Amino acid sequence: MNSIDFAYFLHNWRWVFRISFWALILIGASNAFRVKWKWVPLIFLAMAAGLVYVTNYEMAADTMFYQPENLKLQPVPANKVKDDRLIIGVSINGEAKAYPIQFIGYHHQVQDVVGGKSVIVTYCTVCRTGRVFEPLVNKKPTLFRLVGMDHFNAMFEDETTHSWWRQANGEAIAGPLKGGKLPELASTQTSLKQWLRLHPDSKIMQPDPKFKSEYAGMALYESGKGKSSLTRTDSLSWKDKSWVVGIEIKNQSKAFDWNRLINERAINEKIGNTPVVLILAADDKSFFAFQRANESDRFGIKNDTLFVDNQYYNLLGESLTAKEANLKPINAYQEFWHSWKTFHPETERY
Repeated sequence: MNSIDFAYFLHNWRWVFRISFWALILIGASNAFRVKWKWVPLIFLAMAAGLVYVTNYEMAADTMFYQPENLKLQPVPANKVKDDRLIIGVSINGEAKAYPIQFIGYHHQVQDVVGGKSVIVTYCTVCRTGRVFEPLVNKKPTLFRLVGMDHFNAMFEDETTHSWWRQANGEAIAGPLKGGKLPELASTQTSLKQWLRLHPDSKIMQPDPKFKSEYAGMALYESGKGKSSLTRTDSLSWKDKSWVVGIEIKNQSKAFDWNRLINERAINEKIGNTPVVLILAADDKSFFAFQRANESDRFGIKNDTLFVDNQYYNLLGESLTAKEANLKPINAYQEFWHSWKTFHPETERY
């Protein structure tokens, strides 16, 4: 349902509704307690109070999914995260950091500083997608809190204007800044092992001991073996819960079936008028996308080396022969098909 504006109205006027409804309850209670068995209305009043508490507080998004109390990132020698875990990697101004999906999938967002730039690393488990933005509202850094979901996508509220922002594209969908967008940053989803091969000096987000059980509940998620109806994976192609890799360039988008990517390893295609190549590393987990300088170039991959004719590149797109220019990286996102097609209704399918 496209009910976000109504939801935003209810949220902003929630105390008016709460006070009004409680006033009606108390007015009615004055007559209800005139009965012989006063414990009967007392039970119903307690049930009403309990229901209000659970729905308004216990089930609130930011009390179901807390932020880490101790955000700690460690270099490789002190790292305790297994190297086969999936991460969202960010590299800015020579500094690299890795955020395990097992952790940010529970927290939904982590705010940090990378290379001197403020970042908000986000992940939505129901959409199976990570995004990294600059947390700038009216060009000033601000904090965000998880406030709910829109079309099954995580939604955040900034503490400055109280606008609601969609995780899938950083767009403000309700509030004073409706229609605006957060600046998106380059990010990569890889295995930790692959990330550290490319960024050996990277720091890695460590688990907050307070959320040990919550992280344990996410252990099977990234491999697609979770049982939840919201976060499970369909192994067949082009089902709502099938995995795709989505790429968007200049408002043109295309979705690539994950099963086909595993078979082909390197896909040379066009997004609108832009020639691109999408590649999958040997670990079957890490994927990368680059812009091709020439549409006639047909890239392949072998031993995690990207090649075309006599030109060779690593998985960062860096030329392994001095005379060649580096490839231009493009953001690519692993996502459930239902999510990608919802937020990219005009998308093409490969």
